[in-house]
Order: sequence, then C-alpha cells, then structure tokens
Amino acid sequence: MMGKNILLGHGSGGKLSHDLIGSLFVKYFDNPVLKAQTDSALLELESSSVAFTTDSYVVDPIFFPGGNIGKLAICGTVNDLAVSGAKPLYISSAFIIEEGFPLEDLERIVAAMADEAKKAGVLIVTGDTKVVNKGQCDKIFINSSGIGVLETKFKHISTGEKIVAGDRIIINGTIADHGMAIMASRNFVNFRTEINSDCAPLNHMIRQILDAGCEIKFMRDATRGGIATVLCELAENKNLGISINELSVKVNEPVRGMCELLGFDPFYVANEGKVIMVVAEKDAAKAVEILKKNEYGKDASIIGEITGSHPGKTVLVTEIGGKRIIDMLAGEQLPRIC
Repeated sequence: MMGKNILLGHGSGGKLSHDLIGSLFVKYFDNPVLKAQTDSALLELESSSVAFTTDSYVVDPIFFPGGNIGKLAICGTVNDLAVSGAKPLYISSAFIIEEGFPLEDLERIVAAMADEAKKAGVLIVTGDTKVVNKGQCDKIFINSSGIGVLETKFKHISTGEKIVAGDRIIINGTIADHGMAIMASRNFVNFRTEINSDCAPLNHMIRQILDAGCEIKFMRDATRGGIATVLCELAENKNLGISINELSVKVNEPVRGMCELLGFDPFYVANEGKVIMVVAEKDAAKAVEILKKNEYGKDASIIGEITGSHPGKTVLVTEIGGKRIIDMLAGEQLPRIC
C-alpha cells in the first residue's frame, strides 16, 4: 500500500481502491465469503426468521479509552442483533473517509474491527469505501449492518409482549462508562483518568442466558440516552409501571465523579456494553448468577421490577427512600457519542 494518507483515488474504484481493499480490508476481514469479492455477499441461513439491523458511527474522538470507532461499529451491530434474541452471523461495513486520513489510523481501526468480529463469532462479508474531499467529513464515518437468525421462541423478546407485573429488571453491570470515557477524551485530553468505555460484544453472554432456559421477556442495549431512555420507552410503549431501586444501579466512582463535575445524570449517559433485561421473577436470580460468571456481567444486578401501579411511568426509589419520576431525555445530551 503506497503512501501514508488516504487519497481521493482510494475511493475511485481504480487501482488505488483495489490495492486498499486487498492489502487492508481483505487482509484483516479474511473469510471465504468476502474473498469472493462479488457485488453482493452470498450467504447461507438456516432459518426462516432473520434479524436485520443497521447503524452509523460518527463518534468523536475516533480513538478513546477502551476502544475506537471500529470496535464500536462491530460491537454495536452485534449487540443490536443479540438483544433481539438473534444469533449474529454476518456484518457489512461501509467507510466514508476524509482525504488525508492517515492510513496507519485506518489500519488500527480495521484491525480492531477484525478482532471484535472474531470475539463475537461473526463474519464481515461485504463493504464499501468512499473518500470525500478534505473538510467534507470529520476524519472517518462507518456504517455497519448485521444479519442474524432468530428462533421462533424468541420472537417476543423485541416487542416485550409477554411482560407482566412482577417481572424483574436486570442490568449486566455499571452504567455511564462509555459516555464519560468519550467526554473525558474530549475535555480532559491532558489528564489521565481511570474511565474506560464498556464497549463489548454481548452476544455470547446473552446466549448463555437464553440457552439456560431463563424466561427472558425483553432486552435492549442501553446506548444513547442511557438506561433511563430504555426504561421510559418500555413503560410508555407497553403502558407498564416500572420501579427502579437507585441503590441497586452501580456506577463506578470515577464515572460518578466525572458526571458530577460535568453536570450529567448517569441514568441518561450512553453505554456500549450494557443490556437491560426483563426476566420472569422465577428466573431472575438464576439469570444474575449466570451473568456474573461472564467477564461482561460480573457486576450484574437486579435493579427493579415491573409493577401494577403508575402505568406508563418509571419511578426511581432514591437512596434516601424518596421517589421521583424518570422522564424521557428531552434532547441530545451528548452528541456524537457513537
């Protein structure tokens, strides 16, 4: 691969494009489907029910403690499929790159994507690269789409249609780590903090819960808008009452300190490795026990329950025993967080 920076010619479809694809993308994303380099990836699916998701990643900065934009793109796509109860299989990845972007940085991003895809057990099977003039894109944007297969018995998880009063609400660990890692990188670049993004692929952990026979009623990854947005959307859309115990929601102390310093409520801050689960009461303790044995669930806890009171509302029982309504986030608290 010639040169040190991305040129407009790398997106032209000519020799530079061919060289970039062969020496970088095919090298790191190596698999038989991608090697065929057909216009459409030819896939084999052993199911009539397919889960399909897409997302775009514009995070700033593109490198942050605990990850980078490439790791984020793979983990985010894998998790969107996994929380639907699906088994992630295939991912596409499209890059929009600013002219002059360092090839060394692009290789770091692509290598991270390959690493996370391997951990998650998915294949990156197709993609695209576009290069825009300097100043028309902020370094690099990535779009990724994912396909997974879904067993019929898990179709209800996305909709939450089987939720009833008494079901327990579980999260697999501490909250707000990703959002505060990004904010620390933006605002305190000259200071070292102990805050790392929680960005991680959760599909294997989630599959352990499903394979154990736990009755999962609903799952959602708590990304933009944090756990508060997930809980409010669930309560409003299903006209359910939700009660959350503030003492059960864990926040790492450096993250709590950063939130207080910058004036953020951790409940509304983005996560990239956290899933909210609604589990039948009879299986809640078993689910937490399984989660705690996984590296991404060691701080798992039951944080609340579905109630028969205050339908459509999420109520937080505070540390001092008071109660307050958790409202939906009104605007974009943290732009370009993913």
